[in-house]
Amino acid sequence: MIRVMLADDHGIVRAGLRRIVEDGGDMTVVAEASDGRSAIRAAQEHIPDVAVVDISMPDLDGLEVTSRLLQEKPDLPIIILTMHEEEQYVVRSIEAGAMGYITKRSAPEQLVHAIRRVFAGRRYLSAEATEALALRVAKGGKGNSVLDSLSTRELQVLRRLALGHTNREIASAYNISIKTVDTYRFRLLKKLNLRNNAELSRFATQNHLIEP
Repeated sequence: MIRVMLADDHGIVRAGLRRIVEDGGDMTVVAEASDGRSAIRAAQEHIPDVAVVDISMPDLDGLEVTSRLLQEKPDLPIIILTMHEEEQYVVRSIEAGAMGYITKRSAPEQLVHAIRRVFAGRRYLSAEATEALALRVAKGGKGNSVLDSLSTRELQVLRRLALGHTNREIASAYNISIKTVDTYRFRLLKKLNLRNNAELSRFATQNHLIEP
């Protein structure tokens, strides 16, 4: 049996995912988590064969969870399961080390297939993710979005500022100083030509970085 961990902040979503996974017949859910830190603890305690992680979680997002899990267990296959289809998320998930990327509007059997595939050591990208990457290649390997000028950490800080997190909360989440967070904020405002956190929040919403 393939041992699977599910990390998503919505209980109803996790319940649906559990049914899909366990109906596969050759896999079982050994752990669930509702936020980033509990996902890391659950993986340490239950040692899953595959982790299915949502990008948009409280505390630590899916990209940070992926990076930290792979620091401890480099051979753990991780599938990013998200509502986001934008190339930014696909590329950054792969850069973080994810073996799979699937959107929440994908058919249930795709998740089962994705788990089996990454467990076997192969990558799995949904049709939407594949199309996003193809468009990126067609543009010469670079996107034309202003988001491409941001590092992954800047993107993470941007999301948290847009969600109303304080500099102290952001510093605690990423184990960095408050001064460093303020530096990231200054860079974001300058790169994006924005004036304050309200405009950062509006920008994040318009670019589908957070839900409206």
